[in-house]
Amino acid sequence: MKKFAGLSFSELKSFLDEKYDQFNVSAFIDDDPVSIPHRYSMLADIEIAAFLTATISWGNRKSIIKSASRMMELMGDAPHDFVMNHTAGDLKSLKGFVHRTFNSDDLVTFLKALRSLYQEHDSMEHFFSEAIAEHEKTSIAISLFKQRFFAIAHASRTEKHVSDPLTGSSAKRLNMFLRWMVRKDKNTVDLGLWKSVSTSHLSIPLDVHSGNVARQLGMLTRKQNDLRAVEELDAVLRRLDPTDPVKYDYALFGLGAIEKW
Repeated sequence: MKKFAGLSFSELKSFLDEKYDQFNVSAFIDDDPVSIPHRYSMLADIEIAAFLTATISWGNRKSIIKSASRMMELMGDAPHDFVMNHTAGDLKSLKGFVHRTFNSDDLVTFLKALRSLYQEHDSMEHFFSEAIAEHEKTSIAISLFKQRFFAIAHASRTEKHVSDPLTGSSAKRLNMFLRWMVRKDKNTVDLGLWKSVSTSHLSIPLDVHSGNVARQLGMLTRKQNDLRAVEELDAVLRRLDPTDPVKYDYALFGLGAIEKW
């Protein structure tokens, strides 16, 4: 029987269940980028706020929240209305926005791509639920989403801001977006608004914190945080909880980012 850093499988599960309960609390929301979509009540507003926030979610969480808040302000705190009804003049007002390598040109492209998507689907859920139902893998669904998203005219540089797992990426930010939209728990940290996608299909939003902790616990052997690492860690998490494997993202992230493992 495989041991995990000296722990039996049942001991590992008990430990991570305890850490999940510790970190998956409503107080987690305020200091996390998920706080941005939590500001809204309409599904389309929540989806767009969540997607754009997830897109820029790399770096310090405080700076992510600041930049995402600025994006929402630039859209008049009505993201869906802005996406569907913006004028050329409205887009000029976005000039100067930047978060790391994501700039106002990228933001304009994203808003145009979102409008194209919402003209075809009432909700982003429809696209992802159909793709996941057909292929049973979020990695394939994300890859197909990227193709659809960039069906409009765009500068090639902007494509780097939507990861493609089928080229080897961990797609951390899109997997986090899917976790936000699909998972529902008693403390409502994740938004849990998409009912047609099963939590069992979700993949871990693998980042430096969760990856390092998973390696220390013997759950992950691959050194790179890429698609193969996601699949390796997913396999362990699905054994821990087949119906809701990515709940352990809270445990792994909390151990790394908050307890500083």
